[in-house]
Amino acid sequence: MTTYVTLQDINEDNFESFMDMELPEHQRDFLDSNAYSIAQSKFYPDFFTRGIYCDGELAGFLLYDCQADDVPGLYGIYRFMVDYPQQGKGIGRKAMALLLEELRAKPDVHRIIIYYKPGNTVAREFYRSFGFSECGIDEQGEMIAEIIPSRLPDQQI
Repeated sequence: MTTYVTLQDINEDNFESFMDMELPEHQRDFLDSNAYSIAQSKFYPDFFTRGIYCDGELAGFLLYDCQADDVPGLYGIYRFMVDYPQQGKGIGRKAMALLLEELRAKPDVHRIIIYYKPGNTVAREFYRSFGFSECGIDEQGEMIAEIIPSRLPDQQI
């Protein structure tokens, strides 16, 4: 079954639906809520939210920063989640490929980092499959993995 995945802006018409998305109990410790992330994006002008849609329906959420650590061109992916009922369908893989394509097209990008809990082995393997390499732990205890856009492998979307 072929699915059509897109990334779309989150706005006043759809934000409540994204805020209501929840992860199952066994995944909740791995990620801050979408509501918290949407609030952050309203106070930090370099934070951007995107909705993940599959076949026109809400399927997930992401948040990235175009000046991670206040460094222009350092893009940080802070949140990436697929709604639990949509997991296991390849939506996350297509959405990550689209996000990396979108970030790689930014004229100032020189490095992309992503954060995740060190115990989240599913995330670790998922991000590794896109070429991210672990490079340390931040002050909050989250793993930092990086990718250099010029070295991004072309992904099939």
